[in-house]
Amino acid sequence: MARIKGALATRKRRNKTLKLAKGYWGGKSRLFKTAKEAVMKSGQYAYVGRKLKKRDFRRLWITRISAACKANGMNYSTFMNGLKKAGIALNRKMLSEIAINDAAGFTALAEKAKAAL
Repeated sequence: MARIKGALATRKRRNKTLKLAKGYWGGKSRLFKTAKEAVMKSGQYAYVGRKLKKRDFRRLWITRISAACKANGMNYSTFMNGLKKAGIALNRKMLSEIAINDAAGFTALAEKAKAAL
């Protein structure tokens, strides 16, 4: 029986890593050893970044809602507390969209929140 070497599998594995490293600067896109390190590190950054993106968007929504609340004469925490007591269950993403696109609708929500306090 013929002896099987691992050259094909090794080359496929290396080419897969080099393909992921395409566009990296210098030897990181050409040399397997440095490309492997760069791809591993970029994977870690990407994983963490997917978690941070959620925080960043939530912070943005809260900032937008807060600005709209100040325009209606109340602060963010009072507004959210009033909505909760009024039984209005809208998430922050939708509230920020309403604040941007429908100022009259947000003012109505603010009035309901004030009334519920």
